[in-house]
Amino acid sequence: MANLVLDILGGCVIMATQTNSEVYIMNLESFFDTDNLSVSQIKSKIRQRRSQMLVHSRIYYLMDETIVSDDQWQKWANELAELQNKYPQHCKINFFDREFATWNGDSGAFLPLKDPYVVNKTQQVIDQWYKENEG
Repeated sequence: MANLVLDILGGCVIMATQTNSEVYIMNLESFFDTDNLSVSQIKSKIRQRRSQMLVHSRIYYLMDETIVSDDQWQKWANELAELQNKYPQHCKINFFDREFATWNGDSGAFLPLKDPYVVNKTQQVIDQWYKENEG
């Protein structure tokens, strides 16, 4: 079961589950506090951070560009490494499990940056970034 962030409003995160359409609200501090996450939230956060590592590593290493700071990337990388170390039982999510099995957050250079998912997702992120920042 995956959670989708619907909106961030007034310091709260509004989320919904994909399977049963439950909607719930939590404050931003709780959303980013990995000690208080449910199993579905842990898996969702692992997937989100893996996707960010793949996309932003492709932008950096293969396109020689960046749309997030090195500090932000490292923060995401450290959070992913921490989640995977803290919750190894929740790392099998059928989303680049093998590629992130030994992830330590040091570099994204050796991730599968030419995978079709990564290529397509990167293009979507870049298109959205230009729409928001150039338009």
